[in-house]
Amino acid sequence: MATTAGPSRRRPTLAEVAARAGVSMTVASRVINDAPYVSHDKRKAVEKAIRDLGYAPSRSARALATRKSGVVALAVSGDDPALFADPFFAHVIVGISAALEDTDLHLLLCLAASGRSQARFQGLLGTRGVDGVMLLALRGDDPLVPIVERSGLPAVYGGRPLRGEPRWFVDADNRGGARNATEHLIGLGRTRIAAITGLSDTDVSEARDRGYRDAMATAGLAPTAVAAGDFTVTGGAAAMTALLNTGADPDGVFVANDNMAAGAVRVLREHGRRVPDDVAVVGFDDLEIATRTDPPLTTVHQPVRALGQEMARMLTALLSGREPSPLILPTRLVIRDSA
Repeated sequence: MATTAGPSRRRPTLAEVAARAGVSMTVASRVINDAPYVSHDKRKAVEKAIRDLGYAPSRSARALATRKSGVVALAVSGDDPALFADPFFAHVIVGISAALEDTDLHLLLCLAASGRSQARFQGLLGTRGVDGVMLLALRGDDPLVPIVERSGLPAVYGGRPLRGEPRWFVDADNRGGARNATEHLIGLGRTRIAAITGLSDTDVSEARDRGYRDAMATAGLAPTAVAAGDFTVTGGAAAMTALLNTGADPDGVFVANDNMAAGAVRVLREHGRRVPDDVAVVGFDDLEIATRTDPPLTTVHQPVRALGQEMARMLTALLSGREPSPLILPTRLVIRDSA
């Protein structure tokens, strides 16, 4: 007597294994491929989920290359101690570390400012000492970009390079945030609004300068004066001094980061200008220094820790064979006493 076969049972997926084990898909994949750098408890949980679900990896899943090192790099073209005294970088690193906690990946910080350190970095990538790279604080024709591109390793950019747009990046809405900051000053009735920009060979500085000019043009105002800083308190003080020495008499100043804004406020006070009565000041970043200036800074909040988290998540997705999309994080204005 002929029998009729029942419907075939659906094959469990990797996502279901990961969910049952309470781990990420990356960890589940590493266990299935017998890769290193997975904790004993997580490996046992995944193995139990595989048995419970009757999971059998497909040929294509097996084909996903297992990472060799279990290490990802955060690379920066700089070794200036002032760079790492900036809370911005600390928040980014904390965000990256938090996102990597469930992946059993290790984070390696690479400082590649000199030719020798760049050669070492190139050698590290060439020998597959890391599985993927995150790039941060790129300037101009940064030598790290071609080094990473030649390696063929997955790479995620924190912010965009000055020229060209990478395939995978996480950035904040720098232009929109600067536009909102300047519009806030205009809304307060300020018409002689100056700006202090950051390093000229960075995309972040150019984007924030464009946002300032967008708002001024829309309001029918001409930029009062613009001076370049270097994203430090000292650089902001020097730029504000230069603006005042040119005879500029601003009643508002948009400053491209909070460090420079703190320096600018100090110089204005030294020159007898009251903030915000005579000159309203708005910064950008909303890091700790914004609450410590006198008066506290009105500033544009960008989610710095989330920037690090999303960079790490994007790189993890690439290492798992997925295809993430570039991400622009929103900014918002935080109003305090300086404007």
